Amino acid sequence: MTAPPQIDRRMAEALDAADPLAPLRGRFALSEGVIYLDGNSLGPPVRQMPGHMEARVEEWAERLIGGWWAGWMELPRRIGDRIAPLVGAAAGEVLVTDSTSVNLFKLAAAALAARPERKLILTEADNFPTDLYILDGLAAMPGRHIEVRRLPCDALEEAITEDVACVVLSHVHYRTAALWDMAAINARARAAGALTLWDLSHSAGALAVDLDATGADLAVGCGYKFLNGGPGAPAFLFVARRHQPHLPSPLPGWMGHARPFDFSPDYEPAGDIARFACGTPPVLALTALDAALAAFEG
Repeated sequence: MTAPPQIDRRMAEALDAADPLAPLRGRFALSEGVIYLDGNSLGPPVRQMPGHMEARVEEWAERLIGGWWAGWMELPRRIGDRIAPLVGAAAGEVLVTDSTSVNLFKLAAAALAARPERKLILTEADNFPTDLYILDGLAAMPGRHIEVRRLPCDALEEAITEDVACVVLSHVHYRTAALWDMAAINARARAAGALTLWDLSHSAGALAVDLDATGADLAVGCGYKFLNGGPGAPAFLFVARRHQPHLPSPLPGWMGHARPFDFSPDYEPAGDIARFACGTPPVLALTALDAALAAFEG
């Protein structure tokens, strides 16, 4: 039996030097000599981010409220369209908004509303804690009568039956990096009439994701991990185009209205991904995320 090679600093440096992605380090503002392996928690800033932020603040000072009519309102959709290729989605299927936790709540609640006769959510027993908290909180809401069933990985696929409303999974496990077979889970759920909701927080920006090709229904993801949008960067959500006209948002904020500036007392949801927006877009935070995405282009 051949012994495995001993990994030392010299070998690691040689592997780095041979890596075709090695030159991309120069796109990030990392101190000389820093070896940074915590992008799964907080990505590093791209070099051009300060310039983008300064320009946005200057625009704010010059335009004041007029900035809303200079493209600020479109940022959640425009930046969503930049994220879309990273997760295998089409333009108009990704919206940058809120936090991952809030988006998970919104889409899980929407999935339950789309399957009102079903009262069961399936998830992995060792899923990311906040995902479990959100699902349990949703199930505990008055009048819901929802069961959240936590299962070990090896029992989950077989448990996707016709009484399941939604399957909620993290594409990549936050500790082990175990990767779900997205296509297989989506196919099993589709055959049972259930919807899938994927948390891409530990995969978007780190590995290839193909939501549309695998038949995913819904997804959420983080803006400050591998997308490098900065501390507390806004998150994103994905809704397959086939679901957008009829899937309801449980948080019908004014930005999700078909005509927000009508200021109508009665809510009329937008007919597309915009219905899952809620409050006013955080323009400065969106600007930082927008700048960060340039690291994936060119």
